Amino acid sequence: MEEEEKALRYDAAELRPGLRIMAPGARTTSVVLLIHGGRARSREPVARGSLPLARMRMFAPAILGAARGQGTSVALLRDRYRGWNEPHADPVEDAGWALEEIERRFGAVPVVLVGHSMGGRAALRVAGHPAVRGVAALAPWVPDREPVAQLAGRTVLVAHGDRDAMTSPADSLAYVRRAANVADRICFWQVRGARHAMLERPGYWHGLVRDFALGVLGIRPMTQDLADALDAGALDLGARVANGRRHVSRRR
Repeated sequence: MEEEEKALRYDAAELRPGLRIMAPGARTTSVVLLIHGGRARSREPVARGSLPLARMRMFAPAILGAARGQGTSVALLRDRYRGWNEPHADPVEDAGWALEEIERRFGAVPVVLVGHSMGGRAALRVAGHPAVRGVAALAPWVPDREPVAQLAGRTVLVAHGDRDAMTSPADSLAYVRRAANVADRICFWQVRGARHAMLERPGYWHGLVRDFALGVLGIRPMTQDLADALDAGALDLGARVANGRRHVSRRR
């Protein structure tokens, strides 16, 4: 164990995260920050052409197309390392850096975080940053005892495919239950037929994230099914099915 921990030590200056800004207009007044997945332990650098990074980049066109002319930019974070690397939690540090970099570039603009798998866990962890208005955690890795206090005042969507064998939909639902009395609005959204990589129904995932992010930012009205899910009022309403989507919701 000591040798393993020693191998995971690093100098903070050894690598730097990257942030690609996709800004269609001259002025940015809000940002959607995309955070990719990874693995539990790895100090391999994240390659610019990595699949997890490319997977998140594919969310940008739907968001930018729907928000054209509204001052919304999309930022794609590239972590330093592929691993979470407990106890360092490297992606959390990188996500915090990205939020500070967004503020440095654009001022105190509102931000919605979108993270997949390990990136979903990182997004939920940094939700307490003052700029963050909401979080979409997609197939997140949320172990038992994952903190929820930082979700106070935030709008949170936790979406998980019902055929995911990599991270647990049951853990996601348990996380939503723990956070139900903390977050301002929160829902668990089950995507039928979807596995972890979100390859079976990519357009569905992209549309869900677009509708959530732009609804939270006030760029356009929240879609009725998302609003209903976030406003349902009690988890014991159970699973409600609409348009092939299953969701369980809670509002404080």
